[in-house]
Amino acid sequence: MPSDFFFAPCPRGLEAILESELAALGARCTEVKPGGVGFAGDLALAMRANLESRVASRILWRVAEGCYATADDVYAGTLALPWLDWFGPERTIRVDVTGIRSPLRSLDFVTLRIKDGVCDKFRELTGLRPGVDTGRPDVRIHAFLDPQRWILHLDTSGEALFKRGWRGRGGEAPLRENLAAGILKLAGWEPGTPLLDPMCGSGTFLVEAAQMALRRAPGLKRAYGFQKLKPFDLKVFQRMHSALQSRCLPSRPLPIFGSDCDPEMVALARRNLEDAGVPGAASIQVGELLDVAPTAPAGLMVMNPPYGVRLGDDAALRGMYPKLGDLLKRRFAGWRAYIFSADTELPRSIRLKASRRTPLFNGAIECRLYEYRMVEGSLRVRRVGGQAEKGNREG
Repeated sequence: MPSDFFFAPCPRGLEAILESELAALGARCTEVKPGGVGFAGDLALAMRANLESRVASRILWRVAEGCYATADDVYAGTLALPWLDWFGPERTIRVDVTGIRSPLRSLDFVTLRIKDGVCDKFRELTGLRPGVDTGRPDVRIHAFLDPQRWILHLDTSGEALFKRGWRGRGGEAPLRENLAAGILKLAGWEPGTPLLDPMCGSGTFLVEAAQMALRRAPGLKRAYGFQKLKPFDLKVFQRMHSALQSRCLPSRPLPIFGSDCDPEMVALARRNLEDAGVPGAASIQVGELLDVAPTAPAGLMVMNPPYGVRLGDDAALRGMYPKLGDLLKRRFAGWRAYIFSADTELPRSIRLKASRRTPLFNGAIECRLYEYRMVEGSLRVRRVGGQAEKGNREG
């Protein structure tokens, strides 16, 4: 195994996108696994991935692995590690354990034994022990157990990477930032292509697209876990951060458009653009979905309409989807539309034939990204079985 190996979890369904992103940053020996990508590289690469990855949820640094039969085996392996080489006893810690088909009855007990191993090692070497802080710890330790082996990681990210550091006034969005960025990449959006989100909410798609277009790294406005770990050269990080900051293009109006029927959400989306360092890069208006008009002869529409979990009104949804399908056929010939939803009734209700359906997860919610290519002439009527049927309509 390379001397430094990392694992980057991501929203399920975006693993291939993340692998390409990490390879472009210099990752070696990439391994795509369900829910993330393993890769080799130096500690500078880990810092770069934290700053520049739009799709990763975290960057985890593998520090140990081994076989186990009991929780005491995991404790012994933890106790043997050189914790003082990585951080001091003044730091607070948090331990998280996940497992797949582990024979141990209680992962909570394994969590306790790992914490004991860390604290006992510090007490042995220094007479002091780190405190535990489950809210805002200095150091996060992640363990993973399969049926035979345990793997221990130090979290170089700290807070999850979808928390870009700018969403202070808006709270958390229904759509996480790294998932929104991954959807834009799955859709093949490129800077310069007109982009429209007619249900933009707090503007997550718009912010991610504007930052991509203006070459603004997603992690410039936040702190990281590696800043509290001894092996990381923070002078290298500062030079890296300054170089990325100087790479940013000045904010300017871009062919990125959004609308929402709620004036408060439109105001929030505009503030979020400002807080994210791209003020005025997207044009956002108050408007009803069915009044939206294309901003160019061709482009890409992306939206995350409310679904049952968020809206709680199935009747309203059933009435909205057919009108949305009619809107796309009437006004958006030449465009590609991408609709992200957990509602399995959407394809039938919208009455359009999806050219692609990509499974994705928004947290624990299983969703689909539906692609609709609105070709010219989609309103032509053709005869099928003696009945009139419009092109692009779901059969």
